[in-house]
Amino acid sequence: RQLSFAMRRIALIGANGFVGSSIARGFIANRNTDLVAVTRANYEVARIDGYYDILINAAMPSKRFWAQQEPAKDFSETTEKTFKLVNDWNWGKMIQISSISARSQLNTVYGRNKASAEKLVEFGDNLILRLGPMYGDGLDKGVLIDILQNKTVFVARNSHYCFAPIEWIGEWIVRNLDTTGVMDLGANEAITVGEVADAVNSNSVFQGEIDNQVLSSPIIDAPLAKGAIEFVNRLKLKKGRDENN
Repeated sequence: RQLSFAMRRIALIGANGFVGSSIARGFIANRNTDLVAVTRANYEVARIDGYYDILINAAMPSKRFWAQQEPAKDFSETTEKTFKLVNDWNWGKMIQISSISARSQLNTVYGRNKASAEKLVEFGDNLILRLGPMYGDGLDKGVLIDILQNKTVFVARNSHYCFAPIEWIGEWIVRNLDTTGVMDLGANEAITVGEVADAVNSNSVFQGEIDNQVLSSPIIDAPLAKGAIEFVNRLKLKKGRDENN
């Protein structure tokens, strides 16, 4: 396929994941990109298939409890895989999808491994995006799902989270490919996990330390974190309808 002069070739690692699939959808309307969706199935083929203007790493694990139980495996999936992307692929710019935990949870295996992976990308015009908690279609784990299912939530109920819709995250990334440096990406006006539970009449019990996943500074035109409450209420209504059918 012949590319126009302005068209950039982009490899999206982890294209089938929760974050990766939202980024892929964001590219649908962008006609100035030649997107290569990379999964485990075509990883090696894509790796040796020439030069990429931008390499987006959206494939790092997001399981905090698993990381604590399997620190070596989480290091391999996070830091070692990032090392291989940096050194084994032919690219001009890298966008590393990281986590606010790389800044706020350095006392945990998950946070330290995310931070160590970031160090591999901190050069040139690269971009490191530290995502906060997210919600949207396809979400099947995390604080919001635990609250919906009345399960124990293993953080303090006054922990503030900058919950953001996953579709907005994907669209923001596609619109801001030329951004450089390190930044947080999430919703403005963080709310507490306890506020979410109270708003949806959840019976969840909270136990654990305060875990604040908040932006370092507000983002222009970002949604508000309270949108997560509406999301959980929609899931709750759907769950009720399914149980009654």
